[in-house]
Amino acid sequence: MSLPHAILTALLEKPSSGLELTRRFDKSIGYFWSATHQQIYRELGKLEQAGHIRALPSEQPTRGQKKDYEVLPAGREELAAWVTRPEDPRQVRDPLLLRLRAAAVVGGADMEAELVRHLELHRTQLAGYLAIEERDFPPERRVTREDRLRHVVLRGGIELETFWTKWLTDTLAELTDPVPGGEPSRDA
Repeated sequence: MSLPHAILTALLEKPSSGLELTRRFDKSIGYFWSATHQQIYRELGKLEQAGHIRALPSEQPTRGQKKDYEVLPAGREELAAWVTRPEDPRQVRDPLLLRLRAAAVVGGADMEAELVRHLELHRTQLAGYLAIEERDFPPERRVTREDRLRHVVLRGGIELETFWTKWLTDTLAELTDPVPGGEPSRDA
């Protein structure tokens, strides 16, 4: 149920066409709630049919032209109601964790290269988040509650990437340590 709310949020921040919305998802909301272009376009149709958004009037014929969407009062009300609904935390569902567990069962899988690849991806994402924080959220620009809310979402991403980089570094160290406990074998 969160994708429609992510779209409503993005459209309330700035009315957009479907294409502009998918680009904005790729650059911001997609960092913490991803969606394919097809999912976004499909959801725009559902939101329009539900009376939550509408296509803005266009001076040109709409056939083949992009439509800009805006949120209607019913969409704003739905988003406001959703924000206040209690929701339990979700369990972590990461395929890498499942693959490591499976490797423990089937054996023989050399996961180190994949762990290194993931570590580099998380380091890159962390660097990107830190650059966004430095550019967009210096302390003097975190004045309003809205600015602070946007910043804490970014901080959540920074903390998650920090966790993953530490966990992957520790995991690689444990898997490449010749003897559990960190001391080399004297028999070698």
